[in-house]
Amino acid sequence: MKMKKKQAWVLFLIMAIAAGLLLMGCGDQDKEAEGKTVIEMVQYKPEAVNVFAEFEKEFNETHDDIYLKIDSPNDAMAILKTRFIREDNPDIIGIGGDINYSNFLDAEMLMDISDFDGLADIKENYLQMNKDLEYVPQDGVYAVPYMANAAGILYNRDMFKKHGWKVPTTWDELIALCKQIESKGILPMYFGFKDSWTTLAPWNAIAVDLCEPDLTYQVNSGETKFSEHYAEVAEKEKELLAFAQKNPVAQGYNGACTAFARGESAMYVIGNYAIPQIRSVSPDMNIGSFVFPASNDAEKNILNSGNDLMFCVMDTCENKEAAYEVLSYMLSDESVSKYLADQSAVPCKEGDFPIVPELTEMSKYIENGLVADYQDHHYPSEMAVDALIQTYLLDNSANATEKFMKKFDTEWVRYNKDILAKVKAYEEGEASHE
Repeated sequence: MKMKKKQAWVLFLIMAIAAGLLLMGCGDQDKEAEGKTVIEMVQYKPEAVNVFAEFEKEFNETHDDIYLKIDSPNDAMAILKTRFIREDNPDIIGIGGDINYSNFLDAEMLMDISDFDGLADIKENYLQMNKDLEYVPQDGVYAVPYMANAAGILYNRDMFKKHGWKVPTTWDELIALCKQIESKGILPMYFGFKDSWTTLAPWNAIAVDLCEPDLTYQVNSGETKFSEHYAEVAEKEKELLAFAQKNPVAQGYNGACTAFARGESAMYVIGNYAIPQIRSVSPDMNIGSFVFPASNDAEKNILNSGNDLMFCVMDTCENKEAAYEVLSYMLSDESVSKYLADQSAVPCKEGDFPIVPELTEMSKYIENGLVADYQDHHYPSEMAVDALIQTYLLDNSANATEKFMKKFDTEWVRYNKDILAKVKAYEEGEASHE
């Protein structure tokens, strides 16, 4: 009993000290911000918390009139949505270019920042990706693309060099390579499909070669159906299962990263975001990457790359000029370079920024803007497309693709009724003005 009381007392002291330090930190922050315009940013990438802490410190040390406060919570989107309900909006949000952005824009929560000078330095293709995310075309610009990612196929460079294997540039070459690797008793690919979201990595990488970037808008406007375009995407992803471990859902993302890091497969269909996880297991692994060759025309190869992080100014921000000053700081060459060094990303800003060694095979695509956004950036989370794909991949029935495509089209209508109505009204309005 005495021991339990002692442990409880020690725990109380620890909590009291921690609370005191927290209050001291809050007090210090309040003192630093006194008399200044406070700009609050909430950004959604917890893995980048350290570099954002550096940004906050450096900005506040170099600005006398503005105090920047950056929060990097683990579940930022849930926290942001809760704050929006309470009308407790930050000034700037750092989010990805996906369906959340579409919804925030549709709800008129974001400020038109067309007059922000820094937009002139952003690569046009990444700006266009945001326009493609609009449910209906809107005037203005509502986000500053900051960093992009690159998804294709990671491969073991040393293993390829040892066996004389060449990077494929067509679908037939990829299948032939898989058979060649298999003949050496080596597993060509490894998948972590126990985590259903990982099924979207090959899905997106294949789709950018075979489908139009604005396919979702075409579907929403009634021009076509997904089943007319996605069947080949689905069947090619399923074909890859023959070259992976026997049970693709036995391991999740972390397990697949670990297996690849340990040399259990020659390739891994995933994005550059997996590189830090792989290096945590094998720090010195010689990792390369190449664009997924989904067609038999090498000229049609395109890099699957989307806005991984971009900054939006909330419409409720009362200090637009101060917010713009923060954005200008984030877009400085020094800040961009610091983020690249920390996160191995792809810059959305024009400039002579180094491409990380793991992505050198993708350099011509990055430098020449031969990129297309992730198809799943347009999917509503409620539709759970990743789970639909996972189920399809495990379905060995003769009509699996037909069933999957029918369900995809049906579920799309079910979960996008409001958007379909909005697009229809827009199209009818445009037609009436012609």
